[in-house]
Amino acid sequence: MNNTIDWNEKRMAQLAKLWDEGLPITQIGVKMGVSRSAIAGKIHRMQLPKRTEAKNEKADKATPKPRPKQPEVIPLLARDNLPLKLALRNITWSRSRCSWPIGNPQSTDFHFCSKDVVVGKPYCNEHCFDAYANPREGGGS
Repeated sequence: MNNTIDWNEKRMAQLAKLWDEGLPITQIGVKMGVSRSAIAGKIHRMQLPKRTEAKNEKADKATPKPRPKQPEVIPLLARDNLPLKLALRNITWSRSRCSWPIGNPQSTDFHFCSKDVVVGKPYCNEHCFDAYANPREGGGS
């Protein structure tokens, strides 16, 4: 690549022709033996029309491409019809909700209470009484 470029009428006409053909700036620079930046600057100074993409790419886009096949829609199964592993994945749990287990963990109807918790405890007010029962309060021995 030359450090000094002689932009005579012949070279400017060649640049305009290659630009109109839709060649990328880098390829024009290679063909003309100058840097990509030199080509970009000269195109700007010559006020050649701007383009967002090469003309060859425009021709390719003119022919419609076949649309990708839509994925097959699989109907959602009710939680009762899901295998246990999948049904249990859908259980929601949060530190701000009661985590008292309800139901058999081996069945699809298993869930957590999910009421608001007592501050500092993992359970709602009702389940705190069950979880933190004091044996001395039971009136036993």
